[in-house]
Amino acid sequence: MLAVCTGNICRSPVVERLLAARLAGGDVHVASAGTHAVVGHPVSAPMVPLVRAAGADAGSFAARRLTAAQVREADLVLTLTREHRSQVVRLVPAAVRRTFTLLELARLVDRVDPDALRAAGATPGARVRALPTLVPGVRQLGDVGPDDVPDPIGGSDAVYRATFDQISAAVEALATALRD
Repeated sequence: MLAVCTGNICRSPVVERLLAARLAGGDVHVASAGTHAVVGHPVSAPMVPLVRAAGADAGSFAARRLTAAQVREADLVLTLTREHRSQVVRLVPAAVRRTFTLLELARLVDRVDPDALRAAGATPGARVRALPTLVPGVRQLGDVGPDDVPDPIGGSDAVYRATFDQISAAVEALATALRD
């Protein structure tokens, strides 16, 4: 699984680290990258205590730039905005069916038949690989809602908290569907 945002220091590392913590011990590898990454930089300082308080590790992180190879290798690509999704698909057009905004997929996974998801495989990894084939059927059911998680860079602690909370809720919905 690959999470994508702009600088790869705020939103996508939070997705990466929270999903990795929620799916720990499983067969899912979670990574992140940025369309305009601040290569080599750690997680943005205001996000670090939020990630740690959620039980995930914010250390030993270095931002990296998004590459076509990363997209091709990922079974599922989660972007933080529609524009990031467009950039991923322009980079690797074949990734269109397995690339979603995080908020979109969190809404859609709630509509996927849990029995169909369980039947896709007993492990979170098998379910990750199955999601792109299961979601199109529910994608057509009038999916409405916000798709973009705002970038908190330069904002107050409250802005960082709001962004974190939005990501955390979406990650929890996705992790629950993949584990249960």
